[in-house]
Amino acid sequence: MDKKKTKKKISHSRRHLIQALGAVVFNGNFKGFISGSIYTGNLKTICVPVLNCYSCPGALGACPIGSLQAIAGSAKFNFSFYVFGLIALFGILLGRFFCGYLCPFGLLQDLLHKIPTPKIKVPAKLNRILSFGKYVMLIGVVMLLPFIARNSFGMSDPYFCKYVCPVGTIGGGIPLVVLNPAMREAAGSLFIWKVTLAIAILVLSVFLYRVFCRYLCPLGAFYGILQPVSFYRFKINDKCIDCGKCARICKMGVDPVKTPNSPECIRCRDCIHKCPTGAIESCFGFKPSKETSEEESHG
Repeated sequence: MDKKKTKKKISHSRRHLIQALGAVVFNGNFKGFISGSIYTGNLKTICVPVLNCYSCPGALGACPIGSLQAIAGSAKFNFSFYVFGLIALFGILLGRFFCGYLCPFGLLQDLLHKIPTPKIKVPAKLNRILSFGKYVMLIGVVMLLPFIARNSFGMSDPYFCKYVCPVGTIGGGIPLVVLNPAMREAAGSLFIWKVTLAIAILVLSVFLYRVFCRYLCPLGAFYGILQPVSFYRFKINDKCIDCGKCARICKMGVDPVKTPNSPECIRCRDCIHKCPTGAIESCFGFKPSKETSEEESHG
């Protein structure tokens, strides 16, 4: 048992280290945090696979959701096939692996949840209902609203980035306001709203695991839609004894035996390390799994 606990701790440490390295790579413009300026070089034409605000002083790449909103909000409404296709490629290759292993905001939520406090366990039915929130953000706020709510010049705001995204507030808004006196003077009610919302999400993250990822993140929703067909997959082998330990350990409310490739799974691999028989495997490619074998046998 002690060996299993040690192995799990090592796994968590490794995952957090990869997340931290990802945050450093995506925000490698360190001088921006001193000067308060934004990098605008050629790398900004490339989208990173996670939420990482364009306006963050350290950001080297573009945020995929921000890019979609910026192009959709232009004077002549456009759909960015490049950005959409790139996100789709990320999702088809690895699904929500990016959420579990590379997202800087995911790392922040993970660390906050480690603070020793009583934790909130959301009932399964309510959790399923609330999880639709991120799809509302993706389809309604990110995709449809910029097309519907346009001003007299035919332009629209990046509604998710401007009014909701805590990643932009923490990574871009707050550092820029702190580093630039002119921006401090211009900060008004919108900035106060964004900071308040970001703080609320951070506080909730202490008690409820990855509240933003579970209920609000549009990029997580996009990857979640593609996860059942992504090349990086979990599968259940014949060693499964239906003990339920994998479902109980999952902080995202997934039962890996029933849905190993659930749209809600962030690929943290806690279930793999908890399984006493090694019944949960990860693979790259479409290999037969327990769920598909059962469907074929019943068919």
